[in-house]
Amino acid sequence: MAPTSTKQWVIKGLNGFEDLAFTEAPIPPVGENEVLVHLRGASLNYRDLIIPKGLYPFPIRSPLVAGSDGAGEVVAVGSKVTRWKQGDRVITLFNQGHQYGPIDTVSVGTGLGGALDGTLRQYAVFNENGLVRAPSNLNFVESATLTCAGLTSWNALYGLKPLQPGQTVLVQGTGGVSIFGLQFAKAAGARVIATTSSAQKAETLKKLGADHVINYKEDPNWGETARKLTPDGEGVDHILEVGGQASLEQSMKAIKLEGVISIIGFLGGPKGSSTSDLGVPDALKHVCTLRGVVVGSRAQMEDMVRAIEAKNIKPVIDKQVFSLDKAREAHKYMWQQRHFGKVGIVID
Repeated sequence: MAPTSTKQWVIKGLNGFEDLAFTEAPIPPVGENEVLVHLRGASLNYRDLIIPKGLYPFPIRSPLVAGSDGAGEVVAVGSKVTRWKQGDRVITLFNQGHQYGPIDTVSVGTGLGGALDGTLRQYAVFNENGLVRAPSNLNFVESATLTCAGLTSWNALYGLKPLQPGQTVLVQGTGGVSIFGLQFAKAAGARVIATTSSAQKAETLKKLGADHVINYKEDPNWGETARKLTPDGEGVDHILEVGGQASLEQSMKAIKLEGVISIIGFLGGPKGSSTSDLGVPDALKHVCTLRGVVVGSRAQMEDMVRAIEAKNIKPVIDKQVFSLDKAREAHKYMWQQRHFGKVGIVID
């Protein structure tokens, strides 16, 4: 018998994690171009944490089902669906409307867990174009990490000025986007410089393939250090900037002429100090591109899945994996920065 209801986490307000409510709701009917998915795995992003805290800088709809990342299996398909059949393993596309090419104003407003109901639930109905085939070498929780962190890294490295073998990539910290950036860069034959504040995490980064690791607390001028580590001291080709204004000054010191700094997040805070308020003269001085990255398209995600299978890339999942009913605890765990890599959630 087909399921008629789903357990889910709903964002009821924007005052903190206590506004996350574990509820049960009926499953909507499947339209002719839609697919019913039994979600089996999810993962968390920094975005998922700041939305219920009221810190997200973009418009959201509330109440709505929480969660950006999901993976599962197709349970039922609409009468006009051609992409999927029952039993197919799929991943959710974050911006459901971003199919290919540059993102537009319509597509940017179709994000799961912000504009549209998200993935922290057992069952969900999606348009057939809002799903991508899951990699054959990954389980459901691993596959779920690709929706935001994986695709954001892929877009940063290949969306504007594709990474070339022998180039240098700089990643910041040990969050999901940065770890994926390290893995994708090494798989492409690039060298990687990573930054961290922890000696223990530095060793893990080296094990994952980082060629150089800089402790930014011990070396506050890490941008110049990173530049010196590149061939002929010319600078870094690609930087995955997750710190935002707080670290952009050092990224500018590290970037190569005509290099690309992909602005992905603002873990250091949405605004920096007066000394790091960079502007037009800085971009001209360094002759670089500062590019905002909002995840990526379905076409890019399909490319990424093929690369993950070809290179057998395995996402780094934190040792602490949570069940769906413990999703609030998962939010708190990640907020306390106790994780390494992605925080995974198993959905029964």
